[in-house]
Amino acid sequence: MKKSLIWQLIAAFILAIATGIIFGEKAQVVQPLGDLFLRLIKFIIAPLVLATLVVGVASTNDVKKLSRMGGKTVAIYLITSMLAITLGIIAGKIFSPGSGIDVSLEGKEAPEPNETEGVVQTILNIVPTNPFDALSSGNILQIIFFALMIGIAIALVGEKAEPVRKFFDGFAEVMYKITGMIMAIVPIGVFGLLAPVIGEYGVDVLLPLIKLVLAMVAGCIIQLFVVYSLIVKGLGKMSPLKFFKGIFPASAVAFSTSSSSGTLPVTIKSAQENLGVSKETSTFVLPLGATINMDGTALYVGLCSMFVAQYFGMDLTFSQMVTVVLIGTLASIGTAGVPGAGLIMLTMALSAVNLPLAGIALVGGIDRVLDMMRTSVNVTGDAATAVVVDSSEKKASGGEAV
Repeated sequence: MKKSLIWQLIAAFILAIATGIIFGEKAQVVQPLGDLFLRLIKFIIAPLVLATLVVGVASTNDVKKLSRMGGKTVAIYLITSMLAITLGIIAGKIFSPGSGIDVSLEGKEAPEPNETEGVVQTILNIVPTNPFDALSSGNILQIIFFALMIGIAIALVGEKAEPVRKFFDGFAEVMYKITGMIMAIVPIGVFGLLAPVIGEYGVDVLLPLIKLVLAMVAGCIIQLFVVYSLIVKGLGKMSPLKFFKGIFPASAVAFSTSSSSGTLPVTIKSAQENLGVSKETSTFVLPLGATINMDGTALYVGLCSMFVAQYFGMDLTFSQMVTVVLIGTLASIGTAGVPGAGLIMLTMALSAVNLPLAGIALVGGIDRVLDMMRTSVNVTGDAATAVVVDSSEKKASGGEAV
């Protein structure tokens, strides 16, 4: 069944590309299939995260263990983000995508990025004033906080809270079953999401900026198959081949939806069933990663900063490159849960090194394509971290995690 799903997804990709190229903008007719799939995925995110995280935390019975897992998770996310943005800068140096391109800014307007409140306010915003409002609005960070509090309290109360734990345990199993039902139509959803994008943008929009696209592809390939392979093999004690086969369904959905949060149910299911990551680890590490881990976006920021500098004939000094790395790494947390995070991070980086913000308009036409690539890397990075943390926890406890 797992192998069958992988081949169905590959077929959906090929069919979507062919449909988009042949029918062009008329491919929009299949958009409702993608929209339906996206709505079904979004429909289960909040209850799935709440139920599974409560059960995972309550089953640990150890607040120190939870703190240890949190520390490892955030540390790995920051390190991989820093590596990714450095890789983006190196790719920009090697490919020089902004040199000698014939693209005019005339008539182009830089899209307005959404405002971000910064790291401190984002941390404060993790605490919901109304947890039910957080559930209804799908604020993942606030849902995580709410679930952590419930799980920790269940563990501390003990036997009297057993009925509450059993309720969430049963609720989590129900949500897993619903996720499995939705997984059956993943190939149809991928086709419905991807075909209209190919039809709308085609290949013509890529030609003037083909070097930027190729640099992004090269950077993503190295981040995926070198950085993550080394992390998974060296720290997670897992075969990279098994890892990439196991996480492929989630990566495919991420590529199609351009949404880490939207892919979360598929990521959790793939990590647990295909990679053997415990429920305890996956339900803690992956929701956190969907909101604060942006390896692919960090790579994009490093690359596009170099691209804009080259287009305007400016050379970034070593200290400016270091600034881009630090800003991009920290901004991956500061922009957590905010739509258009890639654009916000790029705006921060360009402002920090005094590059023209008008350069953002240059990548506007192909940003959707770049977004698909960087989201796929984001989700794969989340899974790699889950594998590493789970392996570490199993080793620390001397056996299998729950």
